[in-house]
Amino acid sequence: MKHFLHFLLATLTTVTGFGQSQHSERQSFDADNPMIEYMGRVDFASPKMPRFWNPGVTVRFRFGGAQCRVILHDQVPDDNVHNYIIIMVGGDLGVYRVKLAGQTDTLTILGNGKVFMDGQVLKSLVQSSSPARKPETHVEHLVTICKATEGIGWIELEGVYADALLPAPALPDRKIEFVGNSITCGFGNDTSGIPCGQGEWFDQENAWLSYAPVTARALKAQWQLTAVSGIGLIHSCCKMAITMPDVFDRMDPRGNRGTWDFKAYQPDVVTVCLGQNDGIQDSVTFCSAYVKFVHHLRTVYPRARIVLLSSPMANAELKRELTRYLDAVAGAAGDPLVSDFFFSKQWTHGCASHPDLRDDIEIAGELTNYLKRLMGW
Repeated sequence: MKHFLHFLLATLTTVTGFGQSQHSERQSFDADNPMIEYMGRVDFASPKMPRFWNPGVTVRFRFGGAQCRVILHDQVPDDNVHNYIIIMVGGDLGVYRVKLAGQTDTLTILGNGKVFMDGQVLKSLVQSSSPARKPETHVEHLVTICKATEGIGWIELEGVYADALLPAPALPDRKIEFVGNSITCGFGNDTSGIPCGQGEWFDQENAWLSYAPVTARALKAQWQLTAVSGIGLIHSCCKMAITMPDVFDRMDPRGNRGTWDFKAYQPDVVTVCLGQNDGIQDSVTFCSAYVKFVHHLRTVYPRARIVLLSSPMANAELKRELTRYLDAVAGAAGDPLVSDFFFSKQWTHGCASHPDLRDDIEIAGELTNYLKRLMGW
């Protein structure tokens, strides 16, 4: 598994000891500094403390000097639920999957790829292919932080301490939004830390390596994940009282709170991967609700292509019915920019019969090839 993670992260990442207490940073930079780059649904109601719930939300910046410190706040609902994040330093200098530990955590990132959290050194998922070296004060270091868990609680960025903050590489012009359920969130795909069946239900969730961001990176596109585990179009699992049409416009979809400004992110293409939690439904009821949801997508995204996806987890019976449903919806939408796409098989090697990391690569491969043809990318 370690060798596979090394290969996986090295090939899919496109972003080309404070614990020993050397306070060398000279400046503090607030979270609204223009040198700090955000991707995903971020609530800037408090510009100095931007907050985000959704999986896959990403923060990037480049610092100059030997090290920087990043201050994050975690909602910690119920006093014991902590988000996971992915941290990357440079290319393959250091890649970390980290569970936050408190309401406020301090990450110290060294120029050689080492990361400390609250003074404790973290273990990288990959071993750098570069020779070991000391942090260099004259080198620029790109840092990427991604929310690996879905809306179990928000994360806030307070700011960065560094000698200098420099512009991050520009985000791609292409934009994709992925609407979905646990599969899109990356639920159950990453057992590198805790095996299936142990810990909390979100301990194996890694949105950075779900099929959605993997697809976006392959297409050199930005991504936005609007996804909730267990959610459906007209029926959600696990006694959930919400469906995707109920919460799609929200900043916090699980809490059904806040309103997202759709002008802030206009995707070129939107994929919708729903139906697994609905199961087989009355076709008229399901398709009518789906057409209504597609029309809402068209209202907020007037120029986007909309692609209706089958479920990568669906068994033969559900896939057959979803094929009928999606064909009917694509036709009934009366919109030439609406199409459907059906995955070739079922992927269930992860926890609770969800896709695992290898499965997500295969799913992304099929979707990437389809979107390349559809979009001319």
